[in-house]
Amino acid sequence: MSTTILFTIISLSAIGGGAAIILYFVAQKFKVYEDPRIDQVEEALPGANCGGCGYPGCRGFAEALVKTDDISELNCPVGGNETMSTIAKILGKEVEAKEPLVAVVRCSGSPEHRKRVNQYDGASSCAISSSLYAGETDCQYGCLGLGDCVDACDFDAIYMDKKTGLPVVIDDNCTACGACVKACPNDIIELRKKNKKDRKIFVSCINQDKGGIARKACRVACIGCGKCVKVCPFDAITMENFLAYIDPVKCKLCRKCVTECPTGSILEINFPPRKVKEDTKNAKSEPKKVSEKSENNSSTQNK
Repeated sequence: MSTTILFTIISLSAIGGGAAIILYFVAQKFKVYEDPRIDQVEEALPGANCGGCGYPGCRGFAEALVKTDDISELNCPVGGNETMSTIAKILGKEVEAKEPLVAVVRCSGSPEHRKRVNQYDGASSCAISSSLYAGETDCQYGCLGLGDCVDACDFDAIYMDKKTGLPVVIDDNCTACGACVKACPNDIIELRKKNKKDRKIFVSCINQDKGGIARKACRVACIGCGKCVKVCPFDAITMENFLAYIDPVKCKLCRKCVTECPTGSILEINFPPRKVKEDTKNAKSEPKKVSEKSENNSSTQNK
């Protein structure tokens, strides 16, 4: 009995040892070399795994940074220029500073501007709702108001306003990862350049219907009149499919288009209040009226 047990132990040990040797040589033959700098770059990244860089997580982005000779086109929106500068030092490569971006909601169709004509009774999802019908209002382009963008955001940078039924972006929390942009089936959310003091001017409408139809669906819709295009001194506004679009790079924030828009579809945000110009004609006419009254008074006194 003891001889059988001993033989069994020796046999199993021999088989295990032989298998281990075979596996070792196979692993050495087929092993994949991994650059140790990938771990260093991954540690420098914020670890959000949001996909804003275009890669599946920070690990995938780290691999791309290490394997790519020119990283000037790659960017981590969450970490920003500081993180990319650190990575460039680790890799010994050059990287250009990118202008910060922020998400912007291009729809002002609140209930006071865009009347509800039906009621949706289904799954609380913009993606599902948009696949079924055009929405609860006559505007088939606007916000569906079911909050897919809020669910997609990992940074608490967007919420649904209960009064307007529209998403609101918290600029200080926004990392420009683009998750909300991808989540919106109607493409009303856009990443735009973040200017000083977070000032921005944009057309808060994506309705591509003709003027009369668009205005009937929403009182603050762009009607494609072209007045903003004519008044812009920097050629920053283009008109396509009855819809104006302001280029955030060309726009110099002069605000001329804002006052020219007849429907108020162009928004100016975080600007100081405009100075009210006094009516010079009225100002000049007032002393004349006083003088006329004084003359009349003096004449009656003489009488």
